[in-house]
Amino acid sequence: MIAIIFVLGGLVILKLYDLQIRNYDRYRDMAARQQQVSSKLEPKRGRIFIEDGQEGRSDLYPLATNKQFATIFAKPNMITDPQKVAESLYEIINKNLVENEASLIVAEDKEIAEQNEEFKKIKKELEINRIKDEKITEYVRILSKQGDPYELIAKKVDDEILSQVKAAKLEGIDYILESGRFYPEKNIGSQILGFVGYVGDSKEGRYGLEGFFNMELAGKIGSVKADRNAVGDLIIFNDKDYNKAEDGSDLLLTINRSIQFEACKKLSESVLRHGAQGGSVIIMDPKSGAIIAMCSSPDYDPNNYKLTKDINVYNNPVIFNQFEPGSTFKSITMAAALDQGKVAPETTFDDKGFIMVEGWPKPIKNSDYESFGGHGTTDMTTVLVNSLNTGAIYSMEKIGPQVFSQYVKKFGFGEKTGIELETESPGNISNISSKKVRPINAATASFGQGITVTALQMIGSYVAIANGGILMKPYIVKEIVNPNGEKVTTQPKQIRRVITEKTASLLTGMLVRTVEEGHAKRAQVPGYYVAGKTGTAQVASSDSKGYGAQTIHSFIGYTPINDPKFVIMTFVWRNCQVRFEFLSSTARKDSSGKKIILNLFWKKKPDRKIGFVD
Repeated sequence: MIAIIFVLGGLVILKLYDLQIRNYDRYRDMAARQQQVSSKLEPKRGRIFIEDGQEGRSDLYPLATNKQFATIFAKPNMITDPQKVAESLYEIINKNLVENEASLIVAEDKEIAEQNEEFKKIKKELEINRIKDEKITEYVRILSKQGDPYELIAKKVDDEILSQVKAAKLEGIDYILESGRFYPEKNIGSQILGFVGYVGDSKEGRYGLEGFFNMELAGKIGSVKADRNAVGDLIIFNDKDYNKAEDGSDLLLTINRSIQFEACKKLSESVLRHGAQGGSVIIMDPKSGAIIAMCSSPDYDPNNYKLTKDINVYNNPVIFNQFEPGSTFKSITMAAALDQGKVAPETTFDDKGFIMVEGWPKPIKNSDYESFGGHGTTDMTTVLVNSLNTGAIYSMEKIGPQVFSQYVKKFGFGEKTGIELETESPGNISNISSKKVRPINAATASFGQGITVTALQMIGSYVAIANGGILMKPYIVKEIVNPNGEKVTTQPKQIRRVITEKTASLLTGMLVRTVEEGHAKRAQVPGYYVAGKTGTAQVASSDSKGYGAQTIHSFIGYTPINDPKFVIMTFVWRNCQVRFEFLSSTARKDSSGKKIILNLFWKKKPDRKIGFVD
């Protein structure tokens, strides 16, 4: 017995030796790790605002902000009746979404669309039941996992649904609250904003402003290191263990809320009415380069960006899509020839309806050649009024391909504008950028074929004309407001003078005639002169062999011509047989669009009696 006691005592002494002497450092570190707590401190992401400046007010509205959302999860190891819980979850979380999805499926099916209302109703019910069965089956599958302590049910759940979940007291269903990005205006401005999504384990801004200004908006993550005492309280011993999170900066945009809403509404109506695949509208201040409105259709809801079927809709067509501009580019060609003094508005040439270009075996024809043949003696203003390819080539040949190419570059084509949005494209003018430009390439470029541009570049070139010949840098962020309240205000930036003020004035007069007498008559606004140009561009075939039947229809214009307050561009693309009508729809006597887009900008008398600078 005494021997056993001695043996046990020896073992205790050996253990104490192991703990206190031989492995003291290792066990000390283990104890410290159990007592220490280290955690990241998340900053608040900066918000994005727009203004509504009607009637002298300047109210701010958030386009992007932060909100507490619930993440609902299940603990299958605590659920005894998965079928009952699954059916309840469907009724609370999914029922309305499924009904909307079924409605869309029925609406998008052309065969169903031709049937009567009773058939559509039955088809919708069948779709609802099909999707409902699939969803409940999926819920039952994950809720039946024995021993499973966690399964995600839904993220970013709003307060209304969370209240229903809490009231239902469902077995094994719980939630946690997390801060998430929230876009109150939903689809309005979605392609300007982008969204916040996960990249690996971290949240990052993607596309648009969220992507371009991710660092400024995100702020800086902080950290805290503390020890836990005997009763569980946290103790911070020194300042080095605490790094405060720095909240992100806020952005105030140049976008006018009322104009944005009206522009997006008119665009969506036009795209839907004419069965177009999509379209865009941009409105800019020619004096500053500020973007007043910018939207496209189709768009998406950044609150639910993962539900978007085609991820290409994340890209902003105004800055991302590259297309051949067509006849709107004839104004650029005419500006170059006028500026060089090689033509004047009254300069004439003999239009035969076609023209032969050096080194090219086939004639280049006007779009109306088959119907009208040649127009005979034609002046340069009429070239724009009737949108004659031959006249554009004539003007280009007067200055030569090299000089023409220089003006195209001076107007900003072939390079990014530098606007504060992700995924901007530079366009492509490489076939007229070499030291020796082929005559055929310059000829087709003179009327907007064979080169590609972005809509932002295109409207930017007309901004230069409306601004007396000075190219402005486009911008969409008016102010960046730091967490400490300091403001960094964007100052308008002149890029360069492209054409003289006289050239800009002469061209404005020619573009007014184009709206008054040409293809853009529907863009007329009662009481005002509008300067503008339409364009219909062919879309290159997917096999890169010539052009297909699809087209892009566009219009760019500005008013009032004596002191332009805005430049507007709108275009619709593909499978669309419609010429420009956006501004005309806002100009009708009973149109709220006219009141917002025109009267909001200036309180001046109509300028119909104002002439042009000689």
